Amino acid sequence: MKLVSYLREETDQLAILVNGLLYNTQELHPDLPNNMGMFLMMWEDVIDVAIQADALLKNGKNPGSAIGVAVESVQILSPVPFPTSCRDGYAFRQHVAAARRNRKVAMIPEFDQYPIFYFTNHNAIQGPGDIHCMPDHFEKLDFELEVAIVVCKAGRNITAAEADDYIGGYMIMNDMSARTLQMEEMLLNLGPAKGKDFSTVIGPMLVTPDELEAFKTPAKPGHTGNNYSLKMTCKVNGVQVSEGNMGDMDWTFAEIVERCAYGVNILPGDVIGSGTVGTGCFLELNGTGKLNNPDYTDQWLQPGDVVEMEIEGLGILSNTIVKEDTNFSILALKKNV
Repeated sequence: MKLVSYLREETDQLAILVNGLLYNTQELHPDLPNNMGMFLMMWEDVIDVAIQADALLKNGKNPGSAIGVAVESVQILSPVPFPTSCRDGYAFRQHVAAARRNRKVAMIPEFDQYPIFYFTNHNAIQGPGDIHCMPDHFEKLDFELEVAIVVCKAGRNITAAEADDYIGGYMIMNDMSARTLQMEEMLLNLGPAKGKDFSTVIGPMLVTPDELEAFKTPAKPGHTGNNYSLKMTCKVNGVQVSEGNMGDMDWTFAEIVERCAYGVNILPGDVIGSGTVGTGCFLELNGTGKLNNPDYTDQWLQPGDVVEMEIEGLGILSNTIVKEDTNFSILALKKNV
């Protein structure tokens, strides 16, 4: 099932996407809530009803009074417009190893011992469309090609063996990064924060696990949880710059959820990212380019750039970079420079 949130009468409307048409959930069945927040809160009570409605729509039958609306005719929002929190993991060894190699430091052995994550600004979650950036963000502005999940039921101290039951679905995630801000603040061994908090993009839809059964692939040896072989690409202004596969995750989402939930309540609406796939950002690509060719020219995102991420089975997430009309700089406020 593909779930989409879109703007309807100045509020977020939840719909099921079938054959390019959106069907409002509450018009398919009276027990279905009309927004993603309530849907996630009521997940165990409504998911079977929604999947049945989805199956009927796919068979050309309308179980309710819903009239399909063309997906191109509405403003698509983040599938989870108001997440309760947002964490981002570090699951792809290829990305971590390449980034460290490019900095001429050894691979950190702790990567293979436990999955890690950081919290980012859940109030800056957005969907397709414009990404508004301040001048300092353009000091090495970067994309990060990732997958994200959303938690669909509350839990605490969840083991990896049971954690997949807490995953409502999968989405594309672009963890936008202002690298100069990020690198400066992390010199103090705290962060990332300002380098990340201005925009995290997820979308264009939430795809439930039943939709991805055909893509299942074994987790890496010694690891626990569902894994999916889904091709991942990113294009900037129509030129492909990144390619990877979700199946290359070394740490599974189940293992990341296990760590997130240790001694902590996870809640419906919590969003968790995978971390960057190998080749999935300019920081890594630039470093590799310079390692192979000292004359390599760095590439960073610029105003007007169109970033288009595609993950097999999860759709295409498109955003345009927009520069705010201001000269205000926090980099210029540094003391004792």
